[in-house]
Formats: sequence, C-alpha cells, structure tokens
Amino acid sequence: MTKESIAKSFQDLQNRICQGLERVDGKSKFQEDLWTRADGGGGRTRTIGGDGIIEKGGVNFSEVHGKVTVMMKKNTEIDGDSFFASGVSIVIHPHSPHLPIIHMNVRYFELDNGKYWFGGGIDLTPHYVIPNQAQAFHAGLKVICDKYNADYYPKFKSWADDYFYLPHREETRGVGGIFFDHILEDENNSKEDLLSFCIELGDSFSDLYEYQVECGINESISERHIDWRNTRRGRYVEFNLVNDRGTKFGLVSGGRTESILMSLPPVANWEYCKEIEAGSPEEITLDSLKKGVNWVVK
Repeated sequence: MTKESIAKSFQDLQNRICQGLERVDGKSKFQEDLWTRADGGGGRTRTIGGDGIIEKGGVNFSEVHGKVTVMMKKNTEIDGDSFFASGVSIVIHPHSPHLPIIHMNVRYFELDNGKYWFGGGIDLTPHYVIPNQAQAFHAGLKVICDKYNADYYPKFKSWADDYFYLPHREETRGVGGIFFDHILEDENNSKEDLLSFCIELGDSFSDLYEYQVECGINESISERHIDWRNTRRGRYVEFNLVNDRGTKFGLVSGGRTESILMSLPPVANWEYCKEIEAGSPEEITLDSLKKGVNWVVK
C-alpha cells in the first residue's frame, strides 16, 4: 500500500460523502473548486449551501507534499525534512438551530525518514444539546471503533473531550465524539486496517448526520433560537482559530487559506456578557458542555 493509493482512497471517500450529503440536504448540489499548492500537491474543495438543510458546508480533499519548514517544525514537532499528507475534512453548518454542526476529518501523514501515521476525528456541536441524539451519535461511533479495537472508543472519546475544549470558556465545543492522532500499526491492526478504520468512519458520516436531521428538522424556529445558534457558532469560531491544530498546520504549511477557513460559519455572534436565563434550554446546553460525560447507554 503506497501513499498514492491511500490518497486515492481518500479521494473516493470524498465522492461518497458528497453524494450522501446531497441526499440529506435534499435541494443543493456541491460546487467544486480544484486548486494547486505552489510547494507541491493540491486538492479538491467542494462546497454546498442554499435553501436546503445546509446553510454552509464543505468537503475538502487534499494531497500535498514538500519540504518541512522551520515554522512547521516549531508548530507541529515534525522531525523530518520532507512530508506527504493527504486527507478529507468536512464541516456542516445547518440553517436550523435544532440541527447540530458536525465536523470530521481523516488523514495520513508520511515523512521522508520513514515515519508515518494516521489521524482523524469526528465531533458533534449541537446548538441545543439533546441527550438522546448525543447518545445515538456516540453509540454509532463505538460500533465502528469496537470492530477494530475495544480500547479505541474509550481512548479516542477521552482524547476528543480534551481536544475539542475551549479552555478560555471552560467548556467543550459540543458533545464530543472521537479524536485520534499518530496512530500506528501494531499487533492488532495492520496499516491496511488503520486505513480501513478511517474509511469506515468516513462512510458513516452521512448516516450519522441524517439521523440528527430527522430528529430536529420539524422543530419550530424563533428569533431566540437563531440568536442562540449564532452565539454557539461564535464558540465554534473561537475554537477553530485559537485552539485547532489542523487549522494551524494548514496555515503554517502553506495550505490554501480559503479551503482551511471553509470550516467557519457564515454568520456568528459575540454579544458582550450575554445573560442566560436560569433553567432555560440555553443554560441546560451550557451545563452539558463538560468533559467526561458518558453518552453511551449501557
């Protein structure tokens, strides 16, 4: 299995995810933008948005290579001289405040010194936390993880709790999911198994999100809901620009800025010292944004 064949698998995954999301959206179609990176490689950015379910969404594929710069070494602790990286990243911002933001990425990284690893993650950011929907999301992830390693779900879930966290707010970005990085082959899983895990996770994306859509699509929407959606989007922006390592790597490695910042919502709010009504759905949501919540029902 070569790095080129891994990239082809990710490119095919992008195709399937886009097809699934067009089905979920019901109206809009993806627009494609091909781009090249001056220092080596390129990618295929696909965006969607309109009058359907999705207000702004994107599914990125990239395959880039080049020299490891001083800035990359400083920000990522990479110790090689040249690199190859490929992956798929997705972010969906729905119109309705009753539907969650969802993010996923799977990636492969290889250095000229022979080191390589897989990484990725998927997490759900509801505007309003609904426990049974969070439970269904985590249950689906656990099924996939358990096929490859019984330790994956608890390990990667805890990792996600720590990663998708806003320390300046002392709250998680949403209800979490799984996150993994620098995953290598071992006695339990070959390199092919690790790629298969990433692909299976990606192929579950549309179905996992479709369930969330079915649960919330018929809820009525008020100005209060819209205002809260935009507040929660603001938290999403804060995480991506302040804390997210993927955003930082993309920017310091000479990645395509438009594709990197595709993850940001079209509209967001930062109301100064916003007051939250006691006992309100908004307060209940904020109280749910904690590390260590066991969303999987025994």
